[in-house]
Amino acid sequence: MVALFAFALVGCGATEAKFEQQDKVNVSTVTVQWQPKTDVATVAVLDRLALPHAPEHKLLAVEHSGLQIREGEKVVAQMAGNFENLAAVKLSSNASLVGALDDVSQQVTVLNIVDSDFDTTIMLPKQNYEVSNLCFYQDYEQNNYAFLISEIGVGSQWLLGRGERLLAEPMQVRSLPIPPNSQFCVVDQAHETLLVNEDGVGFWAYPAHAEADALRQPVALIKPFGTLLSAANMALVPNGVMLMDPEAQQLHIVQRSDNGWQPALHILLPEIDDPEQLHVLEYENTLQIELRDDDNDTWWHTAIDWPRRPDAPLTGLPVVSASVETQPVDSVGDAADDPAIWVHPERQSLSLVLATNKKAGLEVYRLDGSRKQSLPVGRLNNVDVRSGLYPDGQEWHLAGASHRDSNSISLFAISEKDGVVTHVSDIATALHNVYGFCLYRPKADELYAFINDKDGTVLQYEIDTREFTGSEVRRFSLGSQPEGCVADDINHRLFIGEEDVGVWVLNAQWDSLAEPKPVIKVGGLLHDDVEGIALYQRLQDADQAPLLVISSQGNDSYMVIDSEPPYKTLGAFRIGINLQQGIDGASETDGLAVTSADLGGGFSQGLLVVQDGRNRLPEQTQNFKFVPWDKIELLLGSKND
Repeated sequence: MVALFAFALVGCGATEAKFEQQDKVNVSTVTVQWQPKTDVATVAVLDRLALPHAPEHKLLAVEHSGLQIREGEKVVAQMAGNFENLAAVKLSSNASLVGALDDVSQQVTVLNIVDSDFDTTIMLPKQNYEVSNLCFYQDYEQNNYAFLISEIGVGSQWLLGRGERLLAEPMQVRSLPIPPNSQFCVVDQAHETLLVNEDGVGFWAYPAHAEADALRQPVALIKPFGTLLSAANMALVPNGVMLMDPEAQQLHIVQRSDNGWQPALHILLPEIDDPEQLHVLEYENTLQIELRDDDNDTWWHTAIDWPRRPDAPLTGLPVVSASVETQPVDSVGDAADDPAIWVHPERQSLSLVLATNKKAGLEVYRLDGSRKQSLPVGRLNNVDVRSGLYPDGQEWHLAGASHRDSNSISLFAISEKDGVVTHVSDIATALHNVYGFCLYRPKADELYAFINDKDGTVLQYEIDTREFTGSEVRRFSLGSQPEGCVADDINHRLFIGEEDVGVWVLNAQWDSLAEPKPVIKVGGLLHDDVEGIALYQRLQDADQAPLLVISSQGNDSYMVIDSEPPYKTLGAFRIGINLQQGIDGASETDGLAVTSADLGGGFSQGLLVVQDGRNRLPEQTQNFKFVPWDKIELLLGSKND
């Protein structure tokens, strides 16, 4: 039985975790026969594991002798060093990726083992903290990572390569706030979960995905909050994880359930002084367990029956990658928010991306991601752009944004000649907490703006493009906080997102009745918050309604649906790592923008721009990612074949 009492615990860098009372369960305790291993009796083996691609071969970290690959008692390959802790992941039927921590140099060596020999080798940079252990993780895209942990509450995640290809230089993805006194870790790849011990407290689970936030959940805790007496090493078993509790002289197998982690089996340990290393190998519904007594360098082994229920294969949404990322914003924290794309009418390669920094103003980026201009006008939230305005016979290009400092609409003129953006006016609104914003141009000589409030109020303003003024012409409300919106100028429709509910559509004409109708509700592929929304007009289908692109912030993904009833879902995807260019994925996206214009270069079918809430590889302030639309089109095509 595990009893966890309801209370709140806040760890350094971690969010609040609530411990709930768990159901009582009957758990068996088994006594097994432990035997000392004789194949390593003549050497001090600090760690040992079976090669994932060839379990008959063992990798040993031998004191003063480095790494050894053994087949039985025969040493078939050797590498010098002072290695102590090992990690491994299978790459293919004849290759594994192995990591080894050198206890003297405090560096991690990563190498491919092909068949039974050492192959490509790389080194992780020396850390500014003492590394206590390492573990490996392979994601849905076959990207390979190493987690490094320490006893001072600091850890990190490193990208090592993809498949059998190792990077020449590993790249740090993110730092991790882990518990202090952490000595052991393991990754459950089937559930993308990093498991870490905290000496004196218990075991914790973190999301392992490179774009995930560092949220932790308890797995099993020491008394009085749980039933453990101590928390040391761990090893994965089919459908669960084995936890070492040295003070109780037990191993505990725990499994996931709808009520959190539940105990499944207790195994009595042999009477040894200091059990440390722990490895488990599954073989025909049997678990072969090996552990090391650190006090006298003795390895022990036993076996138990463990009927396997097949793990569901690691699956996920299709992944595309960005080909360009912008310079990070200068403001720290949650700052970058919403982009808009201005298409140059003649030289489309000179098009720009305007984007809000909600702590500073408006950023202007070139298509290569470099910053062209920064306008420190104040806290802008959402931005939109329209061209084809002729108030004085000349074409004007205008951008508008919701201004949180003054609860106004800020207008900007974009110069076709040199792309310079100029702040031209602010239009006061009757709102108290302006938030989302979008523009609507039903005719060449008409421009409207929609701006909403956190309380659900939405105002429509008519914009005088000669005087850069505006007047309210319509208002309506949604039931809760809205933000993202986009207007379909051709079909006179407004799509607006209600963050916790879904997306609505209504007539965009100012003199029409405001009757929002549901397009898609939160659930299934769409996870709240519903954030950025934009329209993509397929040029080859100009007579058809555009596609609606939605940011599903709650699961770091994006949806594409038809913008006409029945609003068929065409696809959903995530933005992952561009390994070749060293660009990280995108997550926790607020705003997005899209165009189908041929912008040249790699954007011949258009461009999707998304805000990246967690800018990594390396960790920096937030920025925006540029994704060629042809990558998304391939996904949509395969979805509808």
